[in-house]
Amino acid sequence: MIHINRRQFLTRTAAGLAGINASYAWRQAALAEAGERPPNIVVFMADDMGAKELSCYGHTTHKTPNLNTLAETGVRFETCYSTPICHPTRFEIMTGQYGCHNGIFNFANRRGGPEPDSPVEDIGANHVTFAEVLKQRDYATGLAGKWQLSGELPTRIYECGFDEYCIWAYRNYLPEGVEHTGGWEKPDKPSRYWHPCIMKNGQYVPTKSDDYGPDIYTNFAIDFIRRHKDQPFFFYYPMTLTHGPYLPTPDNVGPEADRYKHRPENFKDCVEYTDKLVGRVVAALDELGLRDKTVVFFTGDNGTGGEGKGEPTELGARVPMIVNGPGIVRTRGATDELTDLSDILPTVAELAGAGLPEGKVIDGRSYAGFLRGETDATREWIFSYIADRRILRTKRWLLEDNSPLHYGRLYDCGENRNGAGYTDVTDSEEDEVVAVKKRFDERLKDLPAPHIPEPGPPAAPKSDQRRRPRRR
Repeated sequence: MIHINRRQFLTRTAAGLAGINASYAWRQAALAEAGERPPNIVVFMADDMGAKELSCYGHTTHKTPNLNTLAETGVRFETCYSTPICHPTRFEIMTGQYGCHNGIFNFANRRGGPEPDSPVEDIGANHVTFAEVLKQRDYATGLAGKWQLSGELPTRIYECGFDEYCIWAYRNYLPEGVEHTGGWEKPDKPSRYWHPCIMKNGQYVPTKSDDYGPDIYTNFAIDFIRRHKDQPFFFYYPMTLTHGPYLPTPDNVGPEADRYKHRPENFKDCVEYTDKLVGRVVAALDELGLRDKTVVFFTGDNGTGGEGKGEPTELGARVPMIVNGPGIVRTRGATDELTDLSDILPTVAELAGAGLPEGKVIDGRSYAGFLRGETDATREWIFSYIADRRILRTKRWLLEDNSPLHYGRLYDCGENRNGAGYTDVTDSEEDEVVAVKKRFDERLKDLPAPHIPEPGPPAAPKSDQRRRPRRR
């Protein structure tokens, strides 16, 4: 990788964003002429938590009062798609592009993923992120939580347009000669939760045994907001919760020895602590008098771990999408309009009056007008993908597990959004279904996936070998 200093990075960014998409130019000019400050923007992205985990999406035992309030007084999309696995989702939300345009269909070295040294993996050097887009409008930009993307520290996150950051650090993120002195999840993976491994603006930050990572990331977010309250700011918070291991939170922790014990029953507390942290940030915005100047987005990176994650299905891709901003976002409550995470970049760009990056295909569709109440529709279809498998959805019809070599399953969802009551019409020859298949086939031509042969049957054992019984 070519290392660049901060001055070189800013020069490159300015040049790369010189072209402003004409459809956004009017908004930028209008804001400038009126002397209007663009809205602040905060984007939360929970880890491994599908939409079904929140009480406002129907969960009967998880208590998420802060998110419920944001949903009731803002907009809650019944159907929002990420990808079914976090790595391509992190590229999609930051670039506004699907894998067919940013090159990331999976983790590097996994099925359908790029080589680890592929140029497409270098998000800082070869992609334009939503933080860079908002720098056009002089936003202060910050990030906290889980990075899990490519590049070299300490420049990796700066190259993506962020002024400041505080992240959970993998061992290879640490500066040369620095060793983590805190907790460990595995022998080679430092802790993200208790006694965590933290990097802040290129420096390792030692922690104590009773320090809880999600509190540290949230404290950083609130401090960033306080320090930049007098200018427009953008804060991106890809959270570490609720990804496993499911450890106790500060609200249910027992003896210190229990802090590193994975227990499935802790998942409920992790969901509820996620809600608590969102509430803390929103309370800080209230305290600073910034709520009516700030648009808050809350979403997830994929379906719940062990219950959809990694699967080319709606359960793997359906995540929450709650948007709230008093004075900016019209109160709609639940909506059946569609969105996926590629829409975030063009939406925040339009809200800010910023231009889209020149020379880049942006798959997302801005729904800023929908949020402001200027229109009542978003888009006709949404899309998700993992490796060679694709998911395509309209309000009524859903195609799952589709690849260039494998059709998958087609469902008539009626008016349902939560997976219940869908009718499998894959083999139907009714005229209406045939017309839907044709329409979907045409759409998928513009959304190509890798051609990966189906795995063949296992080789027959040799005559002198015995088959081992399958473990149950």
